[in-house]
Amino acid sequence: MAVSSCSTFKNTLPSPVINRNSYCSGMRKTHLRSLCFFSSTSLRSFTYRRKHLQFNGFTAWSSQPTFHNESPDQELAVLLEIEGVLMDAHRMGNRQSFNVAFQKLGLDCANWTEPIYSDLVRKSGGDEERMLALFFNKIGWPTSLPSNEKDAFIKRVLKEKKIALDDFVLSKTSPLRPGVEEFIDDAHYAGIPVVVLTAYSKSGDKIARSVVQKLGDERFSRIKIVGEEEMEQTSAEKQRIAEEVASMLKLSVDLDTSSTESLQKVVVTLRAGAEYAEVPLCNCVLVAGSQTGVVAAERIGMPCVVLRSSLTARAEFPSAKAVMDGFGGADLSVSKLKQKRWS
Repeated sequence: MAVSSCSTFKNTLPSPVINRNSYCSGMRKTHLRSLCFFSSTSLRSFTYRRKHLQFNGFTAWSSQPTFHNESPDQELAVLLEIEGVLMDAHRMGNRQSFNVAFQKLGLDCANWTEPIYSDLVRKSGGDEERMLALFFNKIGWPTSLPSNEKDAFIKRVLKEKKIALDDFVLSKTSPLRPGVEEFIDDAHYAGIPVVVLTAYSKSGDKIARSVVQKLGDERFSRIKIVGEEEMEQTSAEKQRIAEEVASMLKLSVDLDTSSTESLQKVVVTLRAGAEYAEVPLCNCVLVAGSQTGVVAAERIGMPCVVLRSSLTARAEFPSAKAVMDGFGGADLSVSKLKQKRWS
């Protein structure tokens, strides 16, 4: 079998979309926890004693952080996703990871050049199972493969591809997105807490933390991480506090369980991120690279800015406050986050 050539797809990014509405005004920190956990205004004055927690290389304290240049009326926190935000692994390593998978499975006839890969992405809408089906339908399936095992074959290829992509992410050669290090530095000097969310990373919490380590020891010490352990602790504490307040006020506790398991995990992680930043939900800005993050942020009233990546170049994000192509320059910067007030 020979690999057929495919036409080159020219990927053009849409112009950034800016929603200039303004979100809720700054709130006093005494209202923080009630805002994060409850929607009822009658509960806003409730506070509780936080414990000193130690998790995998960073510490959360009960005391309020000291910001360099910010007053309480200007408090802001930034929450960063991993995929598409800290790193665009698909842009740098996805095509090569498919080729590694083909080699491991003995598919010498399959080798995706950049034009072939781009054409498949365009025709499939980025659906990787469909990309493989389109490719092998065109060049021919392995002769030893029964026709009723095509789906299983595709899953084997994708499994090997994920292993190869994870290896690429862990390697020293995999780069962070341009400008993200300067963005984190600017946030630090502006007194803005930065929280990196690894709990719902598609690559898993362990690999996501290794991406964060690429920021270097100094930056790593300045940020907070919300992974699986931190999320579970905050989620358990949220349930306990909700039951305690409901008992005091004779209210019934009804935490939202209508979401899918995946979306609910993202929602809880975002709430945990706001809690560790010690900033109200409406003053936290999620910098997202995934549609799930955008939906979860909208559900809990957290403003969201999307950074387009190779996976979301053509996606629409109607509920995002802004859609940008990267960090710095005409795109996302700390100064822009401080100047914008969306509703």
